[in-house]
Amino acid sequence: MLYYLYEYLTSHGIHVPGLGMFRFISFRAGMAVLLSLVIALVFGKKIINFLRRKQMGEQVRDLGLDGQKQKEGTPTMGGLIIILATLIPVILFTRVLNIYIVLLIISVIWMGAIGFIDDYLKKIKQNKDGLSGKFKIIGQVGLGLIVGITMFFHSDITVKRKYADAREVSRNNVEKNFLPTEKSTVSTVPFVKNNEFDYSGLLFWMSPQEAEEWSWIVFIPFVIFIVTAVSNGANIADGIDGLAAGASVVILLTLAFFAYLSGNIIFADYLNIMFLPNMGETTIFALALVGAVIGFFWYNTYPAQVFMGDTGSLMLGGVIAVLAIILRKELMIPVLCGIFLIENISVMLQVAVFKYRKRKYGLEYAQNNRLFKMAPLHHHYQKEGYHESKIVNRMIIMGVLLAIICLITLKVR
Repeated sequence: MLYYLYEYLTSHGIHVPGLGMFRFISFRAGMAVLLSLVIALVFGKKIINFLRRKQMGEQVRDLGLDGQKQKEGTPTMGGLIIILATLIPVILFTRVLNIYIVLLIISVIWMGAIGFIDDYLKKIKQNKDGLSGKFKIIGQVGLGLIVGITMFFHSDITVKRKYADAREVSRNNVEKNFLPTEKSTVSTVPFVKNNEFDYSGLLFWMSPQEAEEWSWIVFIPFVIFIVTAVSNGANIADGIDGLAAGASVVILLTLAFFAYLSGNIIFADYLNIMFLPNMGETTIFALALVGAVIGFFWYNTYPAQVFMGDTGSLMLGGVIAVLAIILRKELMIPVLCGIFLIENISVMLQVAVFKYRKRKYGLEYAQNNRLFKMAPLHHHYQKEGYHESKIVNRMIIMGVLLAIICLITLKVR
């Protein structure tokens, strides 16, 4: 919004001291992260008190974990803090008509609404199961469809790839090093030479032109799968104080860095990566979300004063997925979101091994010989006697290591 104000005043010959700073993505990104952090810290306490007055406290199931029952009554739906603290700076400091920003705002509201309905049914309507799993899946699939269709068909979503011998094309005018802007379903494959993958290549039985035209057949379902998997992964990770928020900050900072590099033709040329026109604005969104999550993290660290609930966890997972998709980094998610992946896999393995042992050796053997003492994985370590703060800190450290591996892919192929 403020960028458009700057453009309007400049076009009419009105010069306001300092307003020219809004030309720069770096300035607007810095202002966005600062404002989102302040909003989350200042208004977070007010929202927590409001949720407490409305008796939006968590109902904790007895899982036999130390300190678990003490969390009974802690306000939930704290994801509202993150949503509020993200959207205000985004509206103020980004070019909100940018198609990528539109997609991300839709993702925040869409997934936040699904999580809010789930939390509302649990707390207000006293429905312990909340929103039915199939309706959550329908919502996630719906967002995936919106993102996939927009990515494939919208005219403003394009890429610029470098010539094979770009260094010999131009050393002074970097734009001459890139091929013309094109519509493409190309993505980035980490640690692979040329590190590009085009979904149209999966339609190998078609001619190249036909495969490009029909690549949406494989691209859109893959987008749906990613949105569903990552949002559920973040939801599962939100089981102990600070884990989902802390891991998300690391992931979002990494994606913000990728957004800045991919949206800047000079850095894209130097690093020999795809240039994504109009992507720079996404940096502002990602950093605004980082500030909001850090502000929420202030109140969510052990012992938590508020839980994000599905309002926050489903939203965070969905937005991280969408960010990775629009940045053409979705194939990096298994590494970058490794904490969420491990949490998800631990649950699936626990169920699969239990069913196998029950069928082969009987119920009693299966109950006494589980793969993990409890799933998801963070509960297993709690059963092992680790304090949840230590579990969270070590998982965040692992998340940092995974993020560094992802950053290394910029040069190691």
